[in-house]
Amino acid sequence: MGRTGQRLFRYAGYYKRTIILALVLLTVAVCAELVGPLIARQVIDDHIIGIEKKWMVTTSRDHYAVSYNEEWYKREDRFGEGEPQGELIRVLQVGRSFYFIEGDVPEHGRRSITNNLLTITIDGEQTSYPTQKISTQELYAFYKPELGSILKLALFYLALLVVSAIFTYGQRYLLQVSANKIIRRIRNDVFRQIQRLPIRYFDNLPAGKVVSRITNDTEAIRELYVAVLANFFSGVIYIAAIYGALIFLDPKLALIASPLIPILVVWIIVYRRFAARYNHRIRSRLSDINGMINESIQGMPIIQAFRRQKSTEKEFEEINDDYFKYQNKLLSLNSLTSHNLLNVIRNLIMLTVIWLFAGDWLGTVVTVGVLFAFIDYMNRMFQPIVNIVNQLSNLETARVSAERVFELLDEEGADVASGESARYKGHVQFEDVSFAYIPEEDVLKHITFEVQHGETIALVGHTGSGKSSILNLLFRFYDVERGRIIVDGRDILHIPKQQLRHHMGIVLQDPFLFTGTIASNVSLDDPSISREMVEQALRDVGAYEMFMSLPHGIDEPVIEKGSTLSGGQRQLISFARALAFNPAILILDEATASIDTETEAVIQRALDVLKRGRTTFIIAHRLSTIRNADQILVMDHGRIMERGNHDQLMLTEGLYYQMHKLQSA
Repeated sequence: MGRTGQRLFRYAGYYKRTIILALVLLTVAVCAELVGPLIARQVIDDHIIGIEKKWMVTTSRDHYAVSYNEEWYKREDRFGEGEPQGELIRVLQVGRSFYFIEGDVPEHGRRSITNNLLTITIDGEQTSYPTQKISTQELYAFYKPELGSILKLALFYLALLVVSAIFTYGQRYLLQVSANKIIRRIRNDVFRQIQRLPIRYFDNLPAGKVVSRITNDTEAIRELYVAVLANFFSGVIYIAAIYGALIFLDPKLALIASPLIPILVVWIIVYRRFAARYNHRIRSRLSDINGMINESIQGMPIIQAFRRQKSTEKEFEEINDDYFKYQNKLLSLNSLTSHNLLNVIRNLIMLTVIWLFAGDWLGTVVTVGVLFAFIDYMNRMFQPIVNIVNQLSNLETARVSAERVFELLDEEGADVASGESARYKGHVQFEDVSFAYIPEEDVLKHITFEVQHGETIALVGHTGSGKSSILNLLFRFYDVERGRIIVDGRDILHIPKQQLRHHMGIVLQDPFLFTGTIASNVSLDDPSISREMVEQALRDVGAYEMFMSLPHGIDEPVIEKGSTLSGGQRQLISFARALAFNPAILILDEATASIDTETEAVIQRALDVLKRGRTTFIIAHRLSTIRNADQILVMDHGRIMERGNHDQLMLTEGLYYQMHKLQSA
């Protein structure tokens, strides 16, 4: 996964202790579970198939002694050191019956019974031995000494399963907790990064796509830690432990099973080659869908008013169809590389081993218990490999999502400065400032002016003349490219953005309100803004009595964007918000454009008082609102064409004079 993988592991490193503990618990759980086939092998070879081992006549009457035909017999491996051994006998299975044979007989070869005569065929040569069939009750006597050991092994295996279950629960819980902590940290980092990004970044990226990266993409990364890594870690531990057990059982069997690993590696490489391309397209289209849904919801009044429902629906269907097409491609890839292929390979390996065992290629060196354990281990190995294969899709989805998240985190931003600066006076100078949003397309050209502390300066001009761009530069939403902007003798590029804006207030034409209350929208939950300051700010803009008439007063709930309030009410809250922070520089960006005449009169009376002691910038289309400005700049195509107060500009009979006459008419 390259650099993306390294960064994902770096995030995991913050919680490495928990993850390592989870892996230790997983290893213990796997080892406890994988002891099962070894116990089964011992039960089969030593206690079930072990009945075919050599038996001797014994004088002992201990637990392992068996009475048959008035004689006592004991298996050769049950005799104590120095204990006398008598004549040798064998108990062999032919078909579904067991037979008693006096003397020794070959253990291998093909067996058949005819008239109580056992015939053993080895390489075409037949040897016959007289036998005596053993009844079920007599056979039980030969097995009875082994039942206690079988029960102990069964109880031991049950205890191991309990231990495995407890440790498996522990490791899954710890991995889930770690994954949630990692995603919490990533989401916090992403949201913190959004606060650092310049406004320019959001000009080119729809809000829905940003939301998709914070929610959908980080959730896909969560699946990486919860499901993908858990299955990969457990799969690797399982496979390594099973191969170790196979080598312990028989190196030849481990060699036969070895092709599974290179097949799995090739499988992963081929899958990722195609899945990466599909997932990139899928995640991109999902962001487009989120972006369009977000835009459609916000613009629903316009869509319905201009009857654009059908065209909007068609555009959405095109994006959704493309998303559907690549989802189907990924589905086809997943189906093509499903676990059925691996299942076939596993069965071929198992059939090969059984065929070799039946053909005596392995039968002379591999016992039935070992063969059973091998088949059991192969079945157990298949499950983690299938789990790994099934997680390849999630792995690629998470990898692509991580790339998109890290791409956002790698965007250049400005750190939020800590601490506060002393309140500046508000002496502002623009010195030969030029600026372009798009290279070589200047929207401001050689702008030079000066505003003294406490003055009011108005910017007027047609749409696109550069009025808002001047304030964007002053607020450092964008940084000046040529020229300088100076506040109280300091170049604003040398003032941290947060400290610069700390003593600025802004009121936009379309105010933005947050979900909360009227009071919280004024204070923005800033602890330095007291309840009394909120009330005073509302009084200053003449809105306190208006809002106190609401059912909950200034604690009236405000839903998203303040849609339940009128445009005038929203603007009054925005004014109160700016004034509550007592800014040194107050900026009104066409703040009265959408307000009725009566509300505008209220605000104008308040502003006449509140502008005292503050440097105020006003962008206005209504020239009647700026008659008392100390300085008016008339903008046209990014240049200052005229400057002066109202009376001076009217005397020149230039652009301002013409604009005023048009509005008066």
